[in-house]
Amino acid sequence: MKLATLKDGTRDGTLIVVSRDLKHAIKADDIAPTLQAALDDWDYASPQLTDRYDALNRAPGSRAFEFDPKQCASPLPRAYQWADGSAYISHVERLRKARGAEMPKAFRNDPLMYQGGSDAFLGPCDDIPLESEEWGLDLEAEVAVITGDVLMGSPAKKAGEQIRLLMLVNDVSLRNLAPAELAKGFGFFQSKPSSAFSPVALTPDELGPAWDGGKLSLPLLVHVNGELLGRPDAGVDMGVEFPRLIAHAAGTRPLTAGTIVGSGTVSNADPAAGTACIAEKRALETIAGGEPATPFLKFGDRVRIEMFDAEGNSLFGAIEQQVVSYTPPR
Repeated sequence: MKLATLKDGTRDGTLIVVSRDLKHAIKADDIAPTLQAALDDWDYASPQLTDRYDALNRAPGSRAFEFDPKQCASPLPRAYQWADGSAYISHVERLRKARGAEMPKAFRNDPLMYQGGSDAFLGPCDDIPLESEEWGLDLEAEVAVITGDVLMGSPAKKAGEQIRLLMLVNDVSLRNLAPAELAKGFGFFQSKPSSAFSPVALTPDELGPAWDGGKLSLPLLVHVNGELLGRPDAGVDMGVEFPRLIAHAAGTRPLTAGTIVGSGTVSNADPAAGTACIAEKRALETIAGGEPATPFLKFGDRVRIEMFDAEGNSLFGAIEQQVVSYTPPR
């Protein structure tokens, strides 16, 4: 099934069920007022939401309305936890090679992961506010999962059984702020502003054979100002799959239902696939022996992130955002 959150003026919005073709939706707040509430009581809510989804796909009915991604918040407008990995080897290799750094020796056994801000996600069509172009604004197109409750120390197999939903991500990054933060030895903070997620989150069964329980094997299309930046396949070159990423996050703590775990920027070793972020394209330009020619995002720039099934149908809807100038309060 496909679920989304309708903006309604509250922090957590209203849960809606969306048709498979993304044309119609119907409220589901009589089953669970919010997506978080549904995740908190998944065994109770899921069968009822599935029944409503099936009925919506058969015939929209009088209570259905036209689905408009612009009216949506991210499926979880805020979450108890947002833990983002870096599972694609070629992405890590290229960025480190461009700055003359070695690959982490334990990378394949000890995943890279940071804990991002999860209290104020952007909606899938919300503007990206930026105070200064000097900060080096970048998009990072990813796949993410939402989990149920994961016990501390769960092995990968058990952790993978708690995958409830999948989404796409724009993990917004401020590249020029990151080096100084990392040099302090305490990780990302100001260089990782609010991320945005796809209009729709869907259950794994919606993906058919493209989902094998660990990774999603479909191209992720990334456009900047209408031009294709890349279309890497999310199932290719993923060195650490989702069950292991979740198990890593739960290594020393339990994960609460509604935890979001990201794949990190999708990347393929084949350069013909392009890239899912500007920093990686700039890294390739540097490795080729030149100065990076591709600029980071500027005011007015637009980004679009979307994934299609084998028949060409949009699965999650599109993340479609514009960079706008932000003036902080004085």
